[in-house]
Amino acid sequence: MLAFFFGDLKIYRYCVGMKQLKVMRLLILLGLVIIQEATSHGEHPLSRIAIHEATFALHDLAYIKASPTVLGLRGQDTEWVTLEFGSENPSTEDWIGVFSPANFSASSCPEENPRVYPPFLCSAPIKFQYANYSSPEYKDTGKGFLKLQLINQRSDFSFALFSGGLLNPKVVAVSNVVAFSNPNAPVYPRVAQGKEWNEMTVTWTSGYGIDVAEPFVDWGPRGERLRSPAVTQTFDRHSMCGAPARTVGWRDPGFIHTSFLKELWPNKVYTYRLGHRLSNGTYIWSQDYQFKASPYPGQNSLQRVVIFGDMGKDEADGSNEYNNFQRGSLNTTKQLIRDLKNIDIVFHIGDICYANGYLSQWDQFTAQVEPIASTVPYMIASGNHERDWPGSGSFYGNMDSGGECGVLAENMFYVPTKNNAKFWYSTDYGMFHFCIADTEHDWREGTEQYQFIEHCLASVDRQKQPWLIFLAHRVLGYSSCVSYAEEGSFNEPMGRESLQKLWQKYKVDIAIYGHVHNYERTCPIYQNICTNEEKHYYKGSLNGTIHVVAGGAGASLSTFTSLQTKWSIFKDYDHGFVKLTAFDHSNLLFEYKKSRDGQVYDYFRISRDYRDILACTVDSCPSTTLAS
Repeated sequence: MLAFFFGDLKIYRYCVGMKQLKVMRLLILLGLVIIQEATSHGEHPLSRIAIHEATFALHDLAYIKASPTVLGLRGQDTEWVTLEFGSENPSTEDWIGVFSPANFSASSCPEENPRVYPPFLCSAPIKFQYANYSSPEYKDTGKGFLKLQLINQRSDFSFALFSGGLLNPKVVAVSNVVAFSNPNAPVYPRVAQGKEWNEMTVTWTSGYGIDVAEPFVDWGPRGERLRSPAVTQTFDRHSMCGAPARTVGWRDPGFIHTSFLKELWPNKVYTYRLGHRLSNGTYIWSQDYQFKASPYPGQNSLQRVVIFGDMGKDEADGSNEYNNFQRGSLNTTKQLIRDLKNIDIVFHIGDICYANGYLSQWDQFTAQVEPIASTVPYMIASGNHERDWPGSGSFYGNMDSGGECGVLAENMFYVPTKNNAKFWYSTDYGMFHFCIADTEHDWREGTEQYQFIEHCLASVDRQKQPWLIFLAHRVLGYSSCVSYAEEGSFNEPMGRESLQKLWQKYKVDIAIYGHVHNYERTCPIYQNICTNEEKHYYKGSLNGTIHVVAGGAGASLSTFTSLQTKWSIFKDYDHGFVKLTAFDHSNLLFEYKKSRDGQVYDYFRISRDYRDILACTVDSCPSTTLAS
């Protein structure tokens, strides 16, 4: 783009006046802004590897050995592998790629054109690390070791030592093959709310198609066991919308199973395990898990909800470092696991794992959150890094999904939508009613999603469910992020202009967003005016909606504008998440916790009666008449 601008500027310098020259300079600045905006996340680490430039240059004196060769002998789905390697001509640019399936040469590439030979590598590694990462003396000695963590991903693994850096990769050594004892085993269950309050769904991944084994969940309260069948789905590379998801980022997703556990008793603890009955009559089992059923709508009990966006994934072994995600993503995950006994349901509101078209990353994310998602409902929303792709029907025409165009999010996790391609839905949890929007589809007045949002907000019985929460990925409310401030909108353009009358009319308590990678809380607000001057203890009617940005769960942080926004009560440039605790129908506690220590850094309480919700405020009640 810049070459185009500068080239044209050089041509026109002799034949345009000063006025036209100023216009061209403006175009250059615009080009810089566009590029900066488009690359604000930087490259995915796997996209930095020039896969199609890779060559085969095995050297007799180069080697790489992996041990142990058989993993998961005790049924574990995650295990560490030790690599020993050496090279006659070591360099600080040498790196090691982890490939799965183990055969990663051109012989495994799909032939798209009989006249074109495929490259030596046709798929990206599932992870990589530099050879001197844990062996700083490698450049001098030519020898090193590395410990990498592998998860069960339905195939075997091999490791390749590369010279030439990421841009001119040359394979100098290939390891022995490593595999889990049962690569097809059912793994990484994630539970989610069903379409009814007393239904829980269990979704998991395996290597077993329905023609090989029947999938089911063996479950029940203590002393009782039931079996519920599971539906099975998968997809192929032609379901992807573009590269890299359709090319070097493609990896077979295996089979994704979902079972529906119905007629649950409120708050009862159930145990479950994943099962597959093979055609020969034998059974494959997962380990045992447990979850607690949801309270019935309106039930008066202690209810605790965690909400965040943009967590992403990272590797415990330090590989695939991506925009400093590790510090936030892994810390957030660890804090939630530590406090899991005090969490009832989780909402991850978009930008789930930033796979960006490298499908292996979804397996790695589900493995990372398994201790959470296997125990409490893990509800997701659609973000730009899951859905957006030109010409795919997304509201935004960017390429943030890396060609996934929503397929992975719609299949890997269950959400109680009527149509997964329209990723908006509602769900109840006791005294909470949640309306989850899909910001990657049009939400403006007159659209199908706008009608859904209004129906979701209007249909709740506030006497039974006083806590009405609106969730979305992009900031439809208020944010002091520098990019929004420069637009002059302080939110997603056309966001609150379309929806603020609905929030006000139906008295939404809190609206929470991701997308912006920091934390911010506003006053209760309507039409850019604070409707309540209190900051930490709200009694009675809020008269507006509190807007919260909670997009700092892991991704590289977003800066705030230097402008002082009068509606912003608390800002934090750090990784964290929010927690809502409903004690009863009249008392709610909101907390913002940092991921690095789990401590509370911002909070407020709401205390009110039902009559406070009924009370009229600006634009929240229709006109009245004295006519008899």
